[in-house]
Amino acid sequence: MIVYNATKTDFLNDVLTNEIENIVLNNVKLKLNRGVGIAEIKSWASSLSYMDRIMQDAMIPNDCGIAIEYQIPQTGKRIDFIISGQNEESKDAVILIELKQWSAAKLTSKDSILETFVGGRMGEHTHPSYQAWSYATLLQGFNEVVYKENIQLYPCAYLHNYAEDGVIRNEFYAEYINKAPVFLKSDALKLREFIKKHVRYGDRSNILYRIENGKIKPSKMLADSITKMIKGNQEFVMIDDQKVVYENAIALAKHASEKNKQVLIVKGGPGTGKSVVAINLLVQLTKLGLLTQYVSKNAAPRAVYEARLTGSVKATEIRNMFRGSGAFIDSPANEYDALIVDEAHRLNKFSGLFGNLGENQIKEIINASKFSVFFLDEDQRVTLKDIGQKEEIIKWAHLSNASITELELNSQFRCNGSDGYLAWLDNTLQIRETVNQNLSGVDYDFKVLDNPAELRDLIVEKNNINNRARIVAGYCWKWPSKKDFNAYDIEFPEYDFRMKWNLTEDGSTWIISPKSVNEVGCIHTCQGLEVDYIGVIIGDDLIVRNGVVITDASKRASSDNSVKGYKKLMKENPEEAKEQLDLIIKNTYRTLMTRGMKGCYVYCVDEETREWFKNGIK
Repeated sequence: MIVYNATKTDFLNDVLTNEIENIVLNNVKLKLNRGVGIAEIKSWASSLSYMDRIMQDAMIPNDCGIAIEYQIPQTGKRIDFIISGQNEESKDAVILIELKQWSAAKLTSKDSILETFVGGRMGEHTHPSYQAWSYATLLQGFNEVVYKENIQLYPCAYLHNYAEDGVIRNEFYAEYINKAPVFLKSDALKLREFIKKHVRYGDRSNILYRIENGKIKPSKMLADSITKMIKGNQEFVMIDDQKVVYENAIALAKHASEKNKQVLIVKGGPGTGKSVVAINLLVQLTKLGLLTQYVSKNAAPRAVYEARLTGSVKATEIRNMFRGSGAFIDSPANEYDALIVDEAHRLNKFSGLFGNLGENQIKEIINASKFSVFFLDEDQRVTLKDIGQKEEIIKWAHLSNASITELELNSQFRCNGSDGYLAWLDNTLQIRETVNQNLSGVDYDFKVLDNPAELRDLIVEKNNINNRARIVAGYCWKWPSKKDFNAYDIEFPEYDFRMKWNLTEDGSTWIISPKSVNEVGCIHTCQGLEVDYIGVIIGDDLIVRNGVVITDASKRASSDNSVKGYKKLMKENPEEAKEQLDLIIKNTYRTLMTRGMKGCYVYCVDEETREWFKNGIK
């Protein structure tokens, strides 16, 4: 999506009339359905006035295209400034410019990372050249017009307030500067020459229009790419905060020791790349010769990754890469160089089939490793046993005399890159209040169906494309088909709908099994994984009455272990129990409704609840 689109002539006129920042602001509100802070408005006014000076050269065609704030498909990332036209060979060419207000920065020892003052504080950020190159790579990977029609991309960065100081153009960053040159305060003429070199003629083929309306290439699934990743291929380009987390984790792992234990806590919501960073870390740390394992409480991600690797990687190697969170009860102190804990919010206090082994999984993991990294989203705790909270990790890290580093992932790759959908979902489920009262302007395929048969048919239709659509439900139905193959679990006779919970023969690999579109999954078989389209059946454990979201754990099936013991808790401390149960049920549906990268389709058993979600779409 392009926020602002014009010719060079129109752009220069909009700057001349002092209207450019207001035009961009109005378009952001209209097209992206979000507000903008004063600092961002000022940055547009400043940076775009500098670009106005750059573009005032007669040899830069008046009819070249100008785009401002182009949102890269399926991500929440935007390219600041784009110039389109034809190069000297009359081939379509696009210059991507990352604009920065920076005036100073500090070197680091981490690949492509430097320190600078952003958002009122010093922090680590990716080098502007890396950022520009990574955005170009994303655009090349997602937009079919760009890669099929061989549109030439020329990324660069322009730091118009930055004087040469030996930092930004330090040899340490040469790899990325060669891919995307960086222009500083004194380089205005050089940037102008760069533009004239690659855009010699105007945009004669509506390049920006074609890009904006181009077909979006199917996203890579982590599970489908894991074999190539384990073998060392770069399947996912990490951007911005993902790269910062990755490089910090590598640095901490290298310097960790028995006397210098390190704990890294990484918070990130759905689709921010937690698992992608985790698997990349597993590959790189193993390559560095560090004894490293990927750890998760939920068996589903491990089972799916292992299934994908089977036949390409030795079984012993697979077993040595992936472990359950309860595997470290008897581990000697510092046995591992690194333990990478994905979905850390799902960690439990005790381990074992009956939950009677060990002392505390967080303590045991930290004890067993010189370096441990915990990826967590506290809004995805979905059982009463889940103890994975930042405070709990910090407590055990302190008791182990470990140094603690905290980082956060914000880059959005799921739900079509829409932060607006996630904010709307939190507001609609009344997890937290946000300004997103509806989905107006949100580029995500969300539908509320009036009967479950429609939901089923729509998911089957989407699944026929590439086996990437599934139905899931809240755990409000028992599982008689587990013992009686002829029985059905979820039935709506009035709609001629009947389906079974996921069969035991697929187990934790349900989400990738070719026939499993005919079965209904639950939170335990999809958490930590993703599909293109998810269909969600919301049961009577979550209903809406007079605009209030009400949860009721008694509507959960008796076979659901996620709320096991809640009646006892209600007697001991009813207020605390009610708060915990409310959070668990809402978190469950939030997690289910964020498994789809492209779309989410919902059927609510309760009619008033159905209308509540429908009203939120408008």
